[in-house]
Amino acid sequence: MNKIQSIDKALFKHRAQIAKVLFVLHLFLFLSAKSQAQKTDRFMGETVNYDEEAVPAFTLPDVLMTGNGKKVKSSKNWEATRRPEILSLFEENIYGKMPPLLDSLKFMISNIDSNAMNGKALLKEIQITVWRKGNFLSFPLVLFIPNQQTKPAPVFLLINNRSKKNTDPTRLEKSTFWPAEMIIDSGYAIAAFHNADVTPDRKDSYQKGLLEKIFPEEVQKADGIKAIGAWAWAASRVMDYFKTDDDIDFNKVAIVGHSRGGKTALWAAAQDQRFAMVLSSCSGNTGAALARRRYGETVSLINRQFTHWFNDNYKKYNNQVDRLPVDQHMLIGLIAPRPVYVTNAKEDRWADPKGSFLSLVNAKPVYDLYKKKTMLPASFPDTNSPIIRSAIGYHFRDGKHDLNVYDWTNFIKFANFNYKR
Repeated sequence: MNKIQSIDKALFKHRAQIAKVLFVLHLFLFLSAKSQAQKTDRFMGETVNYDEEAVPAFTLPDVLMTGNGKKVKSSKNWEATRRPEILSLFEENIYGKMPPLLDSLKFMISNIDSNAMNGKALLKEIQITVWRKGNFLSFPLVLFIPNQQTKPAPVFLLINNRSKKNTDPTRLEKSTFWPAEMIIDSGYAIAAFHNADVTPDRKDSYQKGLLEKIFPEEVQKADGIKAIGAWAWAASRVMDYFKTDDDIDFNKVAIVGHSRGGKTALWAAAQDQRFAMVLSSCSGNTGAALARRRYGETVSLINRQFTHWFNDNYKKYNNQVDRLPVDQHMLIGLIAPRPVYVTNAKEDRWADPKGSFLSLVNAKPVYDLYKKKTMLPASFPDTNSPIIRSAIGYHFRDGKHDLNVYDWTNFIKFANFNYKR
């Protein structure tokens, strides 16, 4: 081998080493860039934060400190002063004040089948009709009651915000979103109404239905109810029906909702204390998640994308969330001492799982006033490690933004524990 060949070989080896180093460097930079990209996103012209290190410092309103600076120290004091104060703040600034009483409310069973689900259940299809000032609105309720029950059955009531096929009374269509057969086998009744039968979930037509026919004055009020308030109002009318049905244990009605339905379930139970339990799936911003964290969906984004969900006053806080006189831990506090269970999913960062868990943690002082057993861990729980034996329950599961059999299985366990079944 001559000298030139030796030099060429050395240069080739050197270039190969440089190429290898450059490849590793480029790969590192690519992965770093990808990692960085995963910490933020862009939506509707805004930067969406998915980086815990970028969560701003914030101070939550004290759930037990009254507006005049006095600390609540007993459940009696909570119910007399701070609870109504917080409820009023949520009505005025976010969800809207519930509208006045009706002229009349009627229930009609449109279909009954004592041999539903191959004999396992009694099916009732009910039309709930509300009247006010000469106008009326009817919406259907589907109810299955286990035939094995010898006494009134506790019931799960789902606010269905997905396809109506999910809650098909014929059971020709079945879904893990509402596994009615599984619920019946567990000894619970299962009921559902569809949100669109009450008020359309559309920004261009949400007024139609309940608001147009029964409460048209609400649309123009800054603190009037919009879609979520209307759906929560309808859930309370279902409670009115349950009170008349001897097959249902009126004192054991658990309200269930997913996503926007999860927000609605929390609000319905906060303002209607007849609900015995709340089970909220992936409810996110203005549901269980703390607004001040600015992680995932924000107040600004939810108000801009879903202009028809919350009252007009809420929009004042789009870019100044720290001025809100409440945060979502206080909504959870309004449910106390009743059991509440919140879920999140690993692939659903938009709903801020950690912020939802922290909301429960910061609601705990209200449950402590009632000496309720709460077993929340000191730090965010592991995936698929449900907290069941507690007045405040939670799980963070594998999977996406959804309501599924894993969620329902834990809902049943949570209800069994808190109902002592």
